[in-house]
Amino acid sequence: MHFLDQAKIFIRSGQGGPGAVSFRREKYVEYGGPNGGDGGKGGDVIFEGVAGLNTLIDFRYAQHFKAQRGHGGAGSNRTGAGGDDMVIKVPVGTQVLDDDRETVLVDITEAGQRVTLLRGGDGGRGNASYKTSTNRAPRQHGPGWPGEEMYVWLRLKLLADAGLVGLPNAGKSTFINQVSNTKAKVGAYAFTTLRPQLGVVRHKNREFVLADIPGLIAGAAEGAGIGDRFLGHIERCRVLIHLIDIAGKEPVEAMQIIEDELEAYGEGLEDKPRLVVLNKIDQADDELVEAYARELLDAGADEVFAVSAASGKGVPELLDAVIRHLPAATVTERPSGEQEEADEKPWSPLG
Repeated sequence: MHFLDQAKIFIRSGQGGPGAVSFRREKYVEYGGPNGGDGGKGGDVIFEGVAGLNTLIDFRYAQHFKAQRGHGGAGSNRTGAGGDDMVIKVPVGTQVLDDDRETVLVDITEAGQRVTLLRGGDGGRGNASYKTSTNRAPRQHGPGWPGEEMYVWLRLKLLADAGLVGLPNAGKSTFINQVSNTKAKVGAYAFTTLRPQLGVVRHKNREFVLADIPGLIAGAAEGAGIGDRFLGHIERCRVLIHLIDIAGKEPVEAMQIIEDELEAYGEGLEDKPRLVVLNKIDQADDELVEAYARELLDAGADEVFAVSAASGKGVPELLDAVIRHLPAATVTERPSGEQEEADEKPWSPLG
């Protein structure tokens, strides 16, 4: 399945049905009078969050959504049937924006959430409703109120508890493959990851969703590289895991590049808790790992961990730290009724 996180669509609610012009005509009934019913209401345009979807690819091929118009009224004071609503099913985490792409109209954050964006037009009045003491046989009727229409943008922001950030080739895809059932592509070249990946991590009777976005480079917040448009997918994460390749760029410089991009992007990313991780420690000795860890702490890192995503070394301790940033309500009870608790003291390469 292809990944698509932005799409432009046209939506229109249904027009109200016209009222009827009708007169009562029955044998032996003199002066029957008007009995035209009102028209039915047009259908609404409704957005509904659906679990199990993580792409907007369907909206590449279907871009026009129109609700049904209301049916016309009829004689014997019969009101027309209302038009069917147009229910647009979108992934959880989808935002609906105005055509200017600035104003958020709808934010779908839960499965089953339904929001009516455009209301259908009311039905027109039948001639029975125009009857007065001086106008006993009216022939006018309402045509029905028009619906509403507009172009909107759909923007998907994946919902995840933790997000992976880092320079290209920091080992993010290897890490998410190690801790979840995700099968992200791994390659020894920059920008191997072209689209965000989601994985479910299970650790010590806890479960959380981890997101991996394409690698960031200097200037990403302004559009450099391919990671800028995907930064929105980690806006709702509770904690960010910053992976640094111990064999790549100087760790402090690598950390500062990502810090600068998160701050430049804004949207609260710079305020999120971050776990700084030295990755690929299987390619360095313990003294170098400890030296780099101290440099990162001196440069402002709150917590520094050392792991090898390929072998799994140090990964359990890192996952313990991630769990500490998740709500306690997500604890899964053991059969005995006891709950798994994370270690109180954070683990780091400095002991």
